[in-house]
Amino acid sequence: MASRRRPSGRGPTRWSAEGYWRKVPSIKRLIFRSMTDETTRAAALKAGELDIVYLLSGPTAQDIKRTSGLRLAAAMPPGVPYLDMQEQWDPKSPWHDRRVRLAASHALDRNALNQAETLGFSHPTGGLIPRSLEFARAYEPPAYDPARAKKLLAEAGYPNGFDAGDLTPFPPFFSLAEAIGGYLQAVGIKTRVRTMERATFLAAWREKKIKGLIMGLGAPAGNAATRIEVYVLKSGIYSSGVVPEIEDLYQRQARELDRKKREALLHQIQQIMHDRVLHVPIYELAFLWGIGPRVEEACVDHIKGFSYSAPYEDLKLKAGAR
Repeated sequence: MASRRRPSGRGPTRWSAEGYWRKVPSIKRLIFRSMTDETTRAAALKAGELDIVYLLSGPTAQDIKRTSGLRLAAAMPPGVPYLDMQEQWDPKSPWHDRRVRLAASHALDRNALNQAETLGFSHPTGGLIPRSLEFARAYEPPAYDPARAKKLLAEAGYPNGFDAGDLTPFPPFFSLAEAIGGYLQAVGIKTRVRTMERATFLAAWREKKIKGLIMGLGAPAGNAATRIEVYVLKSGIYSSGVVPEIEDLYQRQARELDRKKREALLHQIQQIMHDRVLHVPIYELAFLWGIGPRVEEACVDHIKGFSYSAPYEDLKLKAGAR
């Protein structure tokens, strides 16, 4: 078997083999450091203590971009930040009215959010499932139209807006949530950003304990079906309601062996999601890196959909760098 002739593993690796089947790595030793604060990561990069740092937001990335000798790069994992209006399933909630959900979507300037948070590297979208995934159906982002958003709210019976309670974002995307809250406030939807530590947030999300709005981040691997399973089906660990028509279509696609027919069923599901405004997608997320002056090859997007440098044997320093 090929796996026996050319085994691979995830480590920890304690030995090296000059005869590695693919290529001999040009860098003999890699050191990884965990730094939870992005400004600390950026400072370490600028000081020459690190060669590559990950997960930078707009202001920090802009500082890296302006710094001589450093450069910025963007990987494109299959992640989509989005608003989860989980109270839409409650008939007493304003979110139960599709017009209110659509108003929230038109309230957001996705291009401005993209520029502020990821320096324009992300791709604004109207679909929860990124275009890079198999069976995805592409949707253009809804237009930024605060006047229409206010009109929709008035038609739904909320001419003065309403208090939507907490807006709890997927950590660490707090600044994006603050900006989204500002756009919602401008059309009359009042929110308060509530931050949580990542593990606590994920547990509370799974256990359906978070009230108000959630700014989620959808990034499971696979295809459109795996994304729908997690965020849309009644059995999904991060879903909050049920659409019987989607449940039926999902079971049908799971049994379908013909690829084209399966794709058509998954496209039907995505159209229902879009028509009903089940979510408010923001953009297909760009994962920003800072790269230091010693690095010749950082391996950005060498493995499509992977957020970090890989494969390690392709990493390369510039001649003379130690």
